[in-house]
Amino acid sequence: MSGFLPAWLSGLLSAFDVAAPWALLALPLPLLAARLIPAEPEGGSGALRVPATLVGGARSGADLAARGRRRALLTWTLWIALVVALSGPRLVMSATALPASGHEIMIAMDLSGSMERRDFALDGETVNRLTAVKRVGTDFIRRRAGDRIGLVIFADQAYVAAAPSFDTAAVARALDEATIGISGRSTGIGDGLGLALRRLDPRDAGGDAAGVRPGEKAAKAVILLSDGANNAGQTAPKDVAELAKELGIKVYTIALGPRDMADADGEQDVVDTETLRDMAQASGGEAFRVRTTEDLVRVADAIDRLEGGRALAPPLPLRRDLWPWPAALALLAAAALLASRRAA
Repeated sequence: MSGFLPAWLSGLLSAFDVAAPWALLALPLPLLAARLIPAEPEGGSGALRVPATLVGGARSGADLAARGRRRALLTWTLWIALVVALSGPRLVMSATALPASGHEIMIAMDLSGSMERRDFALDGETVNRLTAVKRVGTDFIRRRAGDRIGLVIFADQAYVAAAPSFDTAAVARALDEATIGISGRSTGIGDGLGLALRRLDPRDAGGDAAGVRPGEKAAKAVILLSDGANNAGQTAPKDVAELAKELGIKVYTIALGPRDMADADGEQDVVDTETLRDMAQASGGEAFRVRTTEDLVRVADAIDRLEGGRALAPPLPLRRDLWPWPAALALLAAAALLASRRAA
């Protein structure tokens, strides 16, 4: 039958639904009541009998018949609209399918004083390391829609700048608002990684992550970025990396800066590439070396591919209730009936 209807009307009818279709069974109740309930015997009423001459003088037969038809129409309108409202009519529309991955990622970022060094190029200008990381990092986070992502900042101390969340825009905003010096100016790599591991709860069975079936564990990873060597905190970076291996959490390390400790020639605040590489290997992750903004972009793309596996989640139905419209019609019909009674 849909082939005989316009496309827009066919689509509208296919999206129409009722929450309680059983309520529509009440539609014929007035007819059943009129048929099954016996009529009142003549003379059994206590109504006052008025001579026909007076009735005829007050209203003609045609007026009385028209008035009766209007009242019957209003009564049926009231009843049908009320029953339809009780059935809960609604429009069912599909929501846009969102990516779902089942991945949980904590980003642990070094915010020590060395991140102020201006040795990175961005849009033709020389900028400090933090500015370059913010540009690439916020873009990476926004691309991970469907993941549960959080942000840990570490320097003298480590703190959670953004709790793990599916709201990637909020996490990207937290990274963009990060300020050097808020947690000191030293580099506590071990404490930063340890706090990130704590927020990736290993006891979670995966029920909170999108795209994870019941009983499965979400894929968990830490992306740790540092431009220095561990010189603060209470824990050794390699020991924490071993703990990550036991918990089944991969650690991807990013060594940021143009020079390493191996070839520093006494220069201060250079990156400890060897320690970061050992941490990644100990946890089963990978280590990356970044000397320029272009390197940073390539590393973000590489990690994006390694932590891939995203697919479109089944679209969720969105329901728009329509019952207020028939309910309003029933209210108007009731008001019209009351007004006709008073005018009688």
